Amino acid sequence: MEWLANTQKKLQRLTYFVSAVSMFTLIPIMLLTSFDAVSRTIFGKPVPGVMEASSYMLVMMILLGLAYTQQVKGHPRVTILASRLHPRLSIFVEIVVNLLCLGITGIIVYQGWVVARSDVGKIVSDVLRIPQYPFRMLVPLGGGLLFLEFLVDLLATVQKHRKRVSKK
Repeated sequence: MEWLANTQKKLQRLTYFVSAVSMFTLIPIMLLTSFDAVSRTIFGKPVPGVMEASSYMLVMMILLGLAYTQQVKGHPRVTILASRLHPRLSIFVEIVVNLLCLGITGIIVYQGWVVARSDVGKIVSDVLRIPQYPFRMLVPLGGGLLFLEFLVDLLATVQKHRKRVSKK
């Protein structure tokens, strides 16, 4: 299964790049929020649209970081139960969980795509008049990367199960 290892490495690079973009959105959020707080305190005037821009950047940060969090196994897991199971049952539970995650993520990607495509150019933000379409497209993009991470995890688990069976 050399192709799985190669695919996993390529996906890791892509996911890391996308998460790096996600991480760098934190800098403008901090700068805008700080500038807004100083402006509000010293001059008595808030900067218009800071909350709006920060919320859009926060959406970027969260959605583009989901796949990387899955890659490094940063999502919460119930290891107390899984560690006490028989190894075969543990692998079976892991496969079922990955299949469920694939199904849920697939629905999110599809619905995110449908909603994003239905609002092309129609909806803009209130203060800054920023189109929401690019930010709505982050749902299928981030979800698609998360889907691929779950798929690679599923394939790796199945491969682990096959190795375990072939040793016996």
